[in-house]
Amino acid sequence: MRFRAEQHLRRQLDFQRLRAEGRRFDCGAFTLWHLARPETEPGVARVGVVASRAAVGGAVRRNRAKRRLREIFRRHQQLAPPGHDLMLVARAAANRLGTAELEQKFADACRKVFPAAAR
Repeated sequence: MRFRAEQHLRRQLDFQRLRAEGRRFDCGAFTLWHLARPETEPGVARVGVVASRAAVGGAVRRNRAKRRLREIFRRHQQLAPPGHDLMLVARAAANRLGTAELEQKFADACRKVFPAAAR
């Protein structure tokens, strides 16, 4: 499946709302924040990926971690129910772990956080 433009979290207000009202789940290599959007804003699941210099490292490492997490969401977006916003906060382990391990961590987190959407 494609990672379409309407699936990107872009506005600062959306990130702030996720941190203020959302729930977080620690996955080791990243932290998954999630929040259901109001009924007036249904649609596909949206994701935003964040990587700080303190947690991940310089620009090259941060960009690599974000690319990897976006790709994992793209491959497994069906695990997140429609109408939810997700924020993936990368840690240094996001670059150390293999892709298969990261995918497994994301899938496990989604199954725990969204048990009704698990397939």
